[in-house]
Amino acid sequence: KSALRRKCAACKIVVHNACMEQLEKINFRCKPTFREGSSRSPRENFVRHHWVHRRRQEGKCKQCGKGFQQKFSFHSKEIVAISCSWCKLAFHNKVTCFMLHHIEEPCSLGAHAAVIVPPTWIIKVKKPQGVSIPGDEPDWAGDWSPEGETGVSYPYWEGWQNSLKTSTRRKKRTSFKRKASKRGNDVAEHHVTMAVLFPISKLFLAVVSQDNKGRPFVIKPISSPLMKPLLVFVNPKSGGNQGTKVLQMFMWYLNPRQVFDLSQEGPKDALELYRKVPNLRILACGGDGTVGWILSILDELQLTPQPPVAVLPLGTGNDLARTLNWGGGYTDEPVSKILCHVEDGTIVQLDRWNLQVERNPDLPQDELEDGSRKLPLNVFNNYFSLGFDAHVTLEFHESREANPEKFNSRFRNKMFYAGAAFSDFLQRSSRDLSKHVKVVCDGTDLTPKIQELKFQCIVFLNIPRYCAGTMPWGNPGDHRDFEPQRHDDGYIEVIGFTMASLVSILQVLPCLRL
Repeated sequence: KSALRRKCAACKIVVHNACMEQLEKINFRCKPTFREGSSRSPRENFVRHHWVHRRRQEGKCKQCGKGFQQKFSFHSKEIVAISCSWCKLAFHNKVTCFMLHHIEEPCSLGAHAAVIVPPTWIIKVKKPQGVSIPGDEPDWAGDWSPEGETGVSYPYWEGWQNSLKTSTRRKKRTSFKRKASKRGNDVAEHHVTMAVLFPISKLFLAVVSQDNKGRPFVIKPISSPLMKPLLVFVNPKSGGNQGTKVLQMFMWYLNPRQVFDLSQEGPKDALELYRKVPNLRILACGGDGTVGWILSILDELQLTPQPPVAVLPLGTGNDLARTLNWGGGYTDEPVSKILCHVEDGTIVQLDRWNLQVERNPDLPQDELEDGSRKLPLNVFNNYFSLGFDAHVTLEFHESREANPEKFNSRFRNKMFYAGAAFSDFLQRSSRDLSKHVKVVCDGTDLTPKIQELKFQCIVFLNIPRYCAGTMPWGNPGDHRDFEPQRHDDGYIEVIGFTMASLVSILQVLPCLRL
């Protein structure tokens, strides 16, 4: 039929709105993402396959090696394949290909088993009778049944329809940076593709506490040197609208309970919940600001050891991602390939710097401004600047916070930067910067040089990349008066820009080194 339909990001079933009640009748459940903590539920240390009938299937049959006949899903009722939404194995819907023993056999979780958080690790805490947990979801209905075509069948939650996104479609080597069921079996609901955060994740994050009181889930990992569990944080506000698509794809390849939408909840609760998981790795999908946010939370939580953080660049400039060889922007690279990079990536060190703000003791009392000593962030990873570019960046940030819908593509963001920079250039708001700053580096007073050259921008540069990929420090080449820049050498480079050199940086010309 040609009608509105919805798609689950976790198991990729597509259902007409009017047909959603049929899922309960055929006893089909989404793949389980956790297990109940009831003592009546014996713990299984393995995951079973989650078999789903498919009318369309890419790839080849695991048994016979032949491809699948491609038909339009809503034009044919023929089931061409049976595939597992965990390990992605697929078989022809024939008795010669799909055997009965496949139904109950353990699932390997596929090519990315090392980074997937198995549902057997995530345990739902039984709610004490008469105690209400904030953010808890409606009770589960129905009993667990060990039978059924898929081999895995779970209680049905009547509220899952609201967690699906409506679709209007019709017929048609890399671097890291360091720093309730009545019987107590697994339950599962289908997951939203993006319209709102799926209830499963909201419940997962909302009520985590330091002392485990009121916490709906606990993590009980099984330590293994082969496991590198991954937490994925996606910021849909970064860059364009790529975050929406990325969130859906990671939910398909991983356990949805290890994928988090930062526009709904911050990273703190998730990191707190997973803090004792060995060999933990983190993937930050967003801009450099998103990465800095996650690193600041890791500082606050003082995780030991500190999990390495990989970057999927969804931002506008992505200077840190470029420095760590993750590229200048996400270009629809297959998520499976990204997960391989995260698993095999080399861990490297990254210098990070604290900022301390104090009032100027040499300024007369009557000239002191009523300003705050507390900065929004007192640690920087990329660079810290004063003057022209800082003003433009602040204007961009405030405008995006006020009107996020206008900043829905990387190209538009860059155009805004260009417009704001041109406007600030005409106003010359930073022309007198050199008269109001004093810079001392390693005991050397650089203020006279700054005043002589009349810098309109001073940058304390921690990484080689600046302003969407340019390298203002340059390369030593034949010059022996300065060293090449590194992000892990314990040094910070200080550079200055005149208005002419700010223009020249777009042509990849070096700035003036201090």
